[in-house]
Formats: sequence, structure tokens, C-alpha cells
Amino acid sequence: MKREDILSFLKEHNEKPYTEMDLFMAMGLEPIDRSTYIAHLEALADESKIIMTKKGKIALPEFFQIYVGKVQIAMRGFGFVIVENVEMRDVFIPSDALMGAMNGDKVQVKLTKVGGPDQKSEGEVIKIVERANTLIVGIYEESKNYGFVVPDDKKLRKDIFISKNMTLGAKQGDKVVVEISKWPEDRRNPEGRVIEVLGASGAPGIDILSVIRTFKLPEVFSSKVLDEADGIPSEVDESMTVGREDFRNYRVITIDGKDAKDLDDAVHVIKLDNGHYELGVHIADVTHYVKERSKIDKEALNRATSVYLLNRVVPMLPERLSNGICSLNPQVNRLTLSCIMEIDGHGDVVKHRIVESVIKTVERMNYDDVSDMLEGALTPALRDRYEAILEDLENMKALAEKIRTKRERRRSIDFDFAETKIQLDGEGKPIFIGKAERRIGHRIIEDFMLAANETVAEHMFWLELPFVYRIHERPSPEKIESLNKFLNHFGYKLKESADEVHPKSIQLLIEEVTGKKEEHVISKMALRSLKQAKYSPNNDGHFGLAAKYYCHFTSPIRRYPDLQIHRIIKEMIAGKLNEKRIQDLKKIVEEVSIISSEKERNAELAERDVDDMKMAEYMKAHIGETFTGIISSVTSFGLFIELENTIEGLLRVDDLDDDYYVYDEVRLQLVGERTRKIYALGDEITVVVADANPELREIDFELAQ
Repeated sequence: MKREDILSFLKEHNEKPYTEMDLFMAMGLEPIDRSTYIAHLEALADESKIIMTKKGKIALPEFFQIYVGKVQIAMRGFGFVIVENVEMRDVFIPSDALMGAMNGDKVQVKLTKVGGPDQKSEGEVIKIVERANTLIVGIYEESKNYGFVVPDDKKLRKDIFISKNMTLGAKQGDKVVVEISKWPEDRRNPEGRVIEVLGASGAPGIDILSVIRTFKLPEVFSSKVLDEADGIPSEVDESMTVGREDFRNYRVITIDGKDAKDLDDAVHVIKLDNGHYELGVHIADVTHYVKERSKIDKEALNRATSVYLLNRVVPMLPERLSNGICSLNPQVNRLTLSCIMEIDGHGDVVKHRIVESVIKTVERMNYDDVSDMLEGALTPALRDRYEAILEDLENMKALAEKIRTKRERRRSIDFDFAETKIQLDGEGKPIFIGKAERRIGHRIIEDFMLAANETVAEHMFWLELPFVYRIHERPSPEKIESLNKFLNHFGYKLKESADEVHPKSIQLLIEEVTGKKEEHVISKMALRSLKQAKYSPNNDGHFGLAAKYYCHFTSPIRRYPDLQIHRIIKEMIAGKLNEKRIQDLKKIVEEVSIISSEKERNAELAERDVDDMKMAEYMKAHIGETFTGIISSVTSFGLFIELENTIEGLLRVDDLDDDYYVYDEVRLQLVGERTRKIYALGDEITVVVADANPELREIDFELAQ
């Protein structure tokens, strides 16, 4: 008997609560199952998957109108619980009903008021299931008899009391890491001890180090992992190439950013006699060096992804691998796993094979040089330097256009949002923030990697082997209905019903608003209506790409799912996948999918946090200056303004002092009660930078006179 059996029974028979014995008998269990049954009940109750009342009644939480989820605390003290596993809106929690819950805690919430279709339910926290904040980063403040730490995360709201013998020598203004020893109660602050002093707040690099600690990113590798990495060869011995397809005589190149050090993909393109193209996508064979269940492998899964924090990288693999033997550096032998595709004039892959291989790249190209050469800025110096591969680059451009045209025909969604480029000086200070260019060099590699990812995913799907897919689920009908209501105010509508929406409808909408005042805002609202992509052992397709089959195959140096599927592919090629191994892999790919999706979310939040911090730091130097932007969001408390350089800040409604402005939630606009002046999404507006606070990640604007 499994715990899932108990949950399944209660889901099917959730019309009444059961006693422990009634449930045992109703499930038809045997006396021999008794001890296992009791252990499963206790474990499920501990995890809040079932509720066991004081009177011994057992049911799923929702039977008692109790729900489980994570609490998000607002700056003003109240909170919302984002409910798990149940389709319902977030539950509002007043500040006096949090029961000491802190931001991010997993809690049980009991409903006190059931909301309607357009109203949130209200509730109170009745149990804290799991604390999220055992370690907290903040600034140490001294007083005469004790100290306290002000958390960097302002949503935690309460300072942490530190007794004098628990400071670890921290000084006034130091950035520290605190371990909580006593949790807060309604009128009592949490208590803790300093376990690490990061350095003086404001010293170079301390701000990003604080983010690393806040998001619990594993900055350093253990000595055991590093010792294992030291035992890996730094060069490819010729004996390692036996049995591999040899591409060392091909003109294989890498195209990456100028500062990239972990080069995990290389490409070659050949124009064939039949008019088709051969595209070779060669990916670093990391699994040749990182063996399953080795110390490096376990640590790589624990990290699951490399995290890029502007001028710092928290890598998934030790540098000896990521920047060394696994990186496809120029003019040296490297072991790879290659997807070789024959692509016709329509951009369709008509033949393919996946092989273990060896390459020796002829050039280490960068996006700027490739783009210059293909966009009409071919200088004599570039021509002389890259004359041997100019024809290859032209073929790459032509092939990428065919692949992209095919994707456009099936109407995959292309949100053309400008990414932010942030440049720091030697001390980590932001010296430039603006739009990152997405040039032809970037698009070529993007198109080639997408083609390889789709081809590999489809190949493995039809073999019916355990695999890690990259999926993007269809948006919920509720989200699409909300989007349609919003679009209606601009005179737009999706062509299909909420239940049958296709990526084609979203893409046609984006094309329809291109060049219009409301383009940016509608694109953002459309993006928010979609679900987040994630990893899964089930092939549920990729909605955004309008792809039936998709995976991540091309970055095993910095993403664990890629490394895992390389391992499966290589075992498939070698004929090692017997029934026992397949059963083991089913468990492995499920675990990898869950861990990798969670770690990816955490990495994205950390990267966004650093960006927001550096944007606020950059704007501190521009206080008093005037900028033009567009209204990117409208709330009851003000307008968010996005500037041309992609920086976003808040213009508070209190600062609109020429009238009393009323928030129109349906049309998402502020309307002057007397003047009827309207501030609406997409409107251009001129503002002055009033304040900027890197600690709070906040930028405040005032209306320019």
C-alpha cells in the first residue's frame, strides 16, 4: 500500500470525514497493512496533504475549507496565500491573521469568507507547515545591550533580535547572514544568531554576494567535488575518439558572446548538391566526464543550473570542466554529441542522426562580428580574418531564415521584448543600462538550437524511452477570458474560444498590434496570461513554440536536464537500455524534472533581483533628471513607467496632485474625478526621477512639469 492510495481514495470519497478505523475498513485494507497505514497517515498529516482533527476525523484539507499554500506578505503587512493543487484565486490574509507566518512560508489557511467569481476569499493562517526563511540576509545594527538585523527582504517586515554573544563580531552596518533560533509570534520579533559576516554594506561585491546568500545559491564547490574534478583529464586523448564520428575536418565554429567562457555548442552548415542544407549542431559531451551518481553529478543536480549575476557566475560544474575540457574552445579536440540534420527549402528536417562525435572548431566567433559581416558591415579586417568561413556564414544566414520562416508559418509566439543590457565597472557599479541588441548572429544560433532541440525530442519520443521534455502547457481558460476582457477595451479579440486557444491566435494578436501605441502593453498582458515553461517526463508539447516535441539538448554545461538526456541518448546509442535501466530512468527523469524546474525559478528570481538592484543603483545618479517612458502598468496606488532604457519605476497616485484620481480596475486606468483626465496603459509620459533605493529595489518618479 502507498500513500497515494490513501489520497486517491479520499479524492474519490470526499463527501464526508472518516475516523482512522472507518477509513482503514472503507479502503478494504488487511491487518498486515495496519502499521504502514498509520505511518502513511502521520506523514500525510505532517505534509498537510490530509487533515486529522482533534476529534480524530480525517479528510482532504479542502473538505474543512482548509487550503495549503505559500504566503506572500505585502509591504503594508497583509498577505496572500497562493493555494497549491486547487484551482482557486489567492486567499487574502489580514495582517492580524498571519499567526507569525513570514514571507514564503508554507501554511494552512482556513477560509473565513468565501469569495465570488471576481472576489478573493479571505482566511486566517491556522498552522505553519514549513518555514521558508531559516537563513536571512540583512544589515546588522547595534544598540547598547543587544543587536538586531534589518532583513534585505522588506516583506519579512520584522527585525531579528541578536543577543550580544551571538553577533560573530559583526559591526554596525555590516551585511550578515542570520540563522533564526526563535520564530516570531504576533507581538514578538524573531531571534537569531549571526553565522556569517559578509562585509561592510556598500563595499564592492557585497550586494551581489548578499543576493547569492538570500537565494541560497551554492557559491563554492566542496573539496571532494573539486578533488574529483582534478582527476579529470584536461585534454582529449586520441584513444577517447575511437568509435566516434569524426568532424575534425569540417569547418565547425562556435558563436557566443565576447565574454563567454563556457562554450557548449558549435555548428557547421554545408550546402548539399540537392539544394538542401546539412546542419550539424555539436554539443559538449559532458557526460563522458561526469558519471552518474559521481560527486560532481550529485552536486550538478543539486544546483541544476548555472546562475548569471552580471559580473559573477554561480556555475553548475567546476571551472575545470565548464571553462576547460567541456568547453568547445578553438583549435583543440573536443568530445561532443551531435545532431546532424538535412533540412530542405521549407525548413523541414527530412533526415537526421544523433551520434557521439569529436570536433575541432576552426574559429571562436562572437555575435557582433558575425552580425557585422552578415548585416553589410564587413570591414577589410573582418574579411581577411574570416575569409575561409564567409561562405559558411552566408549559408548559415540563409538556412536560419528558412527555419525561422517555418516556425512563423505555424505561428509560434514571438514576444519581441528588448532584453536589458547592464554594464558594470571594475567595482561592480552600473555604468550603462539599455536595450540589448538581438542581431542576426544571435538569431542564427537561436534558430539552430531550436531545430536541434525539436529534432532530438521527437526522435526520443517515438522510441518511447524515459526522457526530460521541456513543456509549455496551454493557458487556463480563466486567464484567456481575462485577457479577452482586457483586449476588448482596445478593440481587439482573440480569434478562438478560451478553451481552444492556439498559439496562432496569440501570435496574430501580436502582429496586429505591432507598431501601435498599445503594442508593448498588450504583448506584456498576453505574456502574463501564459503559463511558465517547465521540465517534465511527459511530452505535453510546447505551446509558445507551437511545437509538439521539445527538449533542452544544447547546454549540458549549464543545465542539468540537458546533461541527463545526453546520458539517456548515449545509453540508447550504445544499446544499454534494458528493462531494469528503463524502470530506473523513469524515477530519475521525474526527480530531475521537479528539481530542475524549481532551481530554474529560483535562479530567475535571483537574476531579476540583481538586475532590479543595479537599475535602482544606476538611477540614483540620475535623480532630478527628466525621462520619457510609457505607462506599463496601472494600479490603485500609482502608475509604473517603463523608460526607453528598459528601467521601470513608480509614479505614485499621491503625486498626481492636479486632481483626485479614481482607479478603473476594468479598463486599467486612472481617471481624474474633476478633469476626467485619463492615464492609461501604453500612454507616453514624461517623468522626473525623484528617488532610487537599491536596498528596496525601488525607483520613484514624479510627473514632469
